[in-house]
Amino acid sequence: MYTTSSRSKLDGYETNTLQTSQHPYLPASSATLFQAKATQKLSFEQIGQHIGRSEVAAAAIFYGQAKASPEDIQKLSELLGIHHGLLEEQLSGFPDRGRSVEMPPKEPLIYRLYEIVQNYGYAYKAVLNEKFGDGIMSAISFSTKVEKETDADGNNWAVITLRGKW
Repeated sequence: MYTTSSRSKLDGYETNTLQTSQHPYLPASSATLFQAKATQKLSFEQIGQHIGRSEVAAAAIFYGQAKASPEDIQKLSELLGIHHGLLEEQLSGFPDRGRSVEMPPKEPLIYRLYEIVQNYGYAYKAVLNEKFGDGIMSAISFSTKVEKETDADGNNWAVITLRGKW
């Protein structure tokens, strides 16, 4: 399995490669995809643009959390230089969502995302129910994006937008 933890600079962004020891539950496709991503020195933004998806959606395919369409598989095969048959075999099934993270998460950034929901989840629910009435926000009819903001003091801020159908 691919176990490097190297980081490289790409258009002002650092790219991470997969550490399979930290992700023991990922599908075989993850190692295949991450190895090719590192070899090609591509960002998720570049991969997403190539396949016509957001960078988060592209990353979700790499982690086995999103289903790759036949078109995604073809475009990934071409871009990453992976044999189409291998990629089709590894990505044609249904994702096994929710298995990739051990609970509670140990990776600090993932833990912080859970902590946000733990601390603000009921506040989000109360405000959403006031605005929309009883119901839930879909995680299927859903989109998300990550943006970087820099304030006047030079501090970087992560902006994560979650957009789900009510």
